[in-house]
Amino acid sequence: MIHEGRPPVAPDCCGRVEPLTASTATVFLSGVLTMKKSLVLASVLSLSCGFASAQVVVKDAWVRATVAQQKATGAFMQITAPRAGRVVAAKSPVAGVTELHEMSMENNVMRMRALPVLDLPAGKAVELKPGGLHVMLMDLKAPVAEGQTVPLSLTVEYADKSRETVEVKASVRGLGAATGGHDHH
Repeated sequence: MIHEGRPPVAPDCCGRVEPLTASTATVFLSGVLTMKKSLVLASVLSLSCGFASAQVVVKDAWVRATVAQQKATGAFMQITAPRAGRVVAAKSPVAGVTELHEMSMENNVMRMRALPVLDLPAGKAVELKPGGLHVMLMDLKAPVAEGQTVPLSLTVEYADKSRETVEVKASVRGLGAATGGHDHH
């Protein structure tokens, strides 16, 4: 602020007005620039936090236990993506081969087929369950027993070709298990 006959003045941090000298002008301007930088940084961080929190959520992940000599089993879960995407790959260190599968009834015959991808509509849970969609774990390296945990990695790809890897810890349930029960991820 400039007043006739008086030196220029500037408000301090408490709103008091002081004469504007070279040193107070420098402090005042650096404070304004620091505040602008802080606002820009806060904006960038809030945007990145928004993206970080918008992740695929996996619930009720479990794997059916196997018996001796059994070389395959299924993994089941609910998968919800924040935006439309698709699971393009699945893997687990307990299996030599991990695939996305679908079971269906055709002419009173249960059929199972591998899926190249599993579509995930934005914000809607996709249920992987016995008798339907599931992750097939084949060429098991060892039997999986009730009470163990099986690690799985799911790769989700979005329309913009960006990818997200979701690490899942699936509990192993007995042979008679048919539904989920605990949250994982």
